[in-house]
Amino acid sequence: MAGAVKRIKLGSQGLEVSAQGLGCMGMSAFYGPPKPESDMIALIHHAINSGITLLDTSDIYGPHTNEILLGKALKGGMRERVELATKFGISFADGKREIRGDPAYVRAACEASLKRLDIDCIDLYYQHRIDTRVPIEVTIGELKKLVEEGKIKYIGLSEASASTIRRAHAVHPITAVQLEWSLWSRDVEAEIVPTCRELGIGIVAYSPLGRGFFSSGPKLVESFSKEDFRQVCKSTKQLLAFGMNYMCI
Repeated sequence: MAGAVKRIKLGSQGLEVSAQGLGCMGMSAFYGPPKPESDMIALIHHAINSGITLLDTSDIYGPHTNEILLGKALKGGMRERVELATKFGISFADGKREIRGDPAYVRAACEASLKRLDIDCIDLYYQHRIDTRVPIEVTIGELKKLVEEGKIKYIGLSEASASTIRRAHAVHPITAVQLEWSLWSRDVEAEIVPTCRELGIGIVAYSPLGRGFFSSGPKLVESFSKEDFRQVCKSTKQLLAFGMNYMCI
């Protein structure tokens, strides 16, 4: 099955990935309780052997446990077969969620992710959410240093406005922007998608199947566990509104 998924250039900076990626968030958090580690490692290996090489995680998934899972799954030569993306920017301190993009935090978050993933370099490092208290130029400036130091290869943004993308790209080329894009989440088509195309920035669409709704249908809402953050929607109508308006962590 290896090579069954076609490969594409993501952005214009040289990164090449499988056209379909594997989002690993639900393995460890948010969509119900954490799944058995052995099963998830087997799933990751199956995806890689099927030709999927773009693996997506974040330090906030768990938090931290999803990166640790990926680190274990990529032993034994698997690391060399994938393009690994992770993210920083959402922290929990004293039980409170905080968005951070200050240089000290950027560097500390990167070092911590490298350690949990047990790797020397992150292929694609996203700012998960934009810290509006810190000029984007300052955050990208620190990421640029991490590129120069060989700790990350490519820089990405997640859930950024068109103007923020432009300002960031002026400091250092942005390789990819991650955003929710599906049949029920189309607002990004107005400004963000055209901006990325103009600048040669790749787009990584998350939740293309409507957080499971398009693959399972209305019955999906009947299967949520109490740990599943989608359970806030008690009807198909609410789930549709949720899909259109809720920004995933």
